[in-house]
Amino acid sequence: MKYTIAIVLVAFLAAVLAAPLDDSKTAQILRLDSDVQPNGYKFGWETSDGQKHDEEGSLTNPGAENESIAVRGSYSFTADDGQVYTVNYVADENGFQPEGAHLPNVPIGN
Repeated sequence: MKYTIAIVLVAFLAAVLAAPLDDSKTAQILRLDSDVQPNGYKFGWETSDGQKHDEEGSLTNPGAENESIAVRGSYSFTADDGQVYTVNYVADENGFQPEGAHLPNVPIGN
């Protein structure tokens, strides 16, 4: 009986794994850009399901002890509720700073 149950479960698992993927849920890449330079970079992509991401970073204080990369970008996506959400952000010596209409705006005390 144990073997019969195991065989049925293995057969069911094989059938599930062999089922074709739903192509309507597979996003296609519509745009993909990338430019990497010694003192910075830019990239961006967009997919057929509404996702989009653009970002650029630049080297600040090159050669100094406090050398770092300052990043600015944005990304957007369509959520399960059908609404498009966009996040604009900066990431630099002050940390990651996201902004979006759907994000709470909480002041940071000094």
